[in-house]
Amino acid sequence: MAAGSDMVIETTSAVIDKIRCDACPVMCYIKPGAAGACDRYANHDGKLVRVDPHVILERTVSHGGKLVPFSRTEDWDGKIVHEPSTFVTAIGAGTTYPDYKPAPFIVSAEVDGVDMVTVVTEGIFSYCGIKVKIDTDRYLGPETATVRAQGEAVGHVTTSEYGSQMLSLGGVHHLTGGSKKEGRVTCDTLMDLANCKAVELTIDGGATVVVQAGQPPIVNGMKEERMRVGCGSATIGMFAKQWHGKVDEVVVVDDHITGVLSEHQAGKLLDIADTGIKMKGRRSTPGRYFQVADPGTGWGGTNISDPLSILGPFDAKEAKPGLTMLMVSTTGEHSSYYVLDEALKPTETEMPAELRFSVERIQENCEPALCTVLFMAGAGGSLRAGVTDNPVRLTRSVKDALTRVTSGGAPVYVWPGGGITYMVDVTQMPSGAFGYVPTPALVAPIEFTMKLSDYAALGGHMDYVKPLSEVQNGDDVRQLPWHHPIPGRRT
Repeated sequence: MAAGSDMVIETTSAVIDKIRCDACPVMCYIKPGAAGACDRYANHDGKLVRVDPHVILERTVSHGGKLVPFSRTEDWDGKIVHEPSTFVTAIGAGTTYPDYKPAPFIVSAEVDGVDMVTVVTEGIFSYCGIKVKIDTDRYLGPETATVRAQGEAVGHVTTSEYGSQMLSLGGVHHLTGGSKKEGRVTCDTLMDLANCKAVELTIDGGATVVVQAGQPPIVNGMKEERMRVGCGSATIGMFAKQWHGKVDEVVVVDDHITGVLSEHQAGKLLDIADTGIKMKGRRSTPGRYFQVADPGTGWGGTNISDPLSILGPFDAKEAKPGLTMLMVSTTGEHSSYYVLDEALKPTETEMPAELRFSVERIQENCEPALCTVLFMAGAGGSLRAGVTDNPVRLTRSVKDALTRVTSGGAPVYVWPGGGITYMVDVTQMPSGAFGYVPTPALVAPIEFTMKLSDYAALGGHMDYVKPLSEVQNGDDVRQLPWHHPIPGRRT
């Protein structure tokens, strides 16, 4: 059965040779030697098997990780604190579907003399999405604009944060509320982003951007190198002393808040004289201007290529011929130096070395531009039922910090309020951690770790608890180096 196709229940004798997969609601019939629509489960000699191996993480030391010794004690084992050397993830573990089943692995281990248990399952998430942070000053599109992949709506633009544009992708309405193609493309987009692959997105009324977790964004074919050092006003405050005595006026061009040195409080405290400069846009507080130009991919995230276009005529009562002016963007990517002629018009001139140095200092203080991809999902009642026969107790245990939640061994942020809604940085997870089912929905690992006594108290499936050694020595286990801190503990 092809991924995303309608299920057809066969009643012929051919069904005898097939087995029915119950790992998700699609309920594929799988013939011998073939895999289901999700490519995660297969028919191996009449037995339903998980295609990918189950992943467990081993401390980096055992895989050649580097240590920096701080003690010459001969019996020191290299550990700063006592901690487990192995963590069982949910990657490759399987799902709880149908929902009456306990989690695929409920693993016990002793940590510092305390009996612990980790419950692992691959959750099937229709209620999930991706939050993307794109470090760029370039205009990507208006807020609430539709974000598309392969022409299909997969999300929308949200707010701009300091030097970054945020996108919200996925969610149940795009996965299930539109056409079959929209749901399929949304699922593919989310899975590729979650697995740290590059995805091209187009924004209605805006830009085309290539997004990949941990990599610079590519906006309209141009790779972003750095994010802003600050808004125009903040840049004035940061570098005013370095400009004092070297130039009469500085304008830091910014789509949001353009800064003007002579009017800014920093300039006033340095006794920088008024220059008679006139700015377009809406004046906020002294030295701070809004809306000097429309958003775009030019200077400071505006649509301008000529910075002089945001200036009006200089006031002859204050401006003098020979007055010098530096105009620079918030990343230092654009900069020009001007001298007023006899008609008080700015004439572009070669920039003095000391001012070139200040522009380079702005660039130096800009952090590398990256794309951050956070997977976000809600762990619903069915998933929680795989942990305990009274699911609300698991939620309360998480809120009370008695149960630690991880995803593929990576720490997560659990949102306050009802339910278990969490976010995880996909770059901290092992590769290939995410899959899909063609309902469509994403499949993501989730682990719950707690004391064995707490697990029993919340009504856990105690009959299914197995020791770590039994899982660790399984036939189909993939061991990976564990580069992340023990979730919830300091290292």
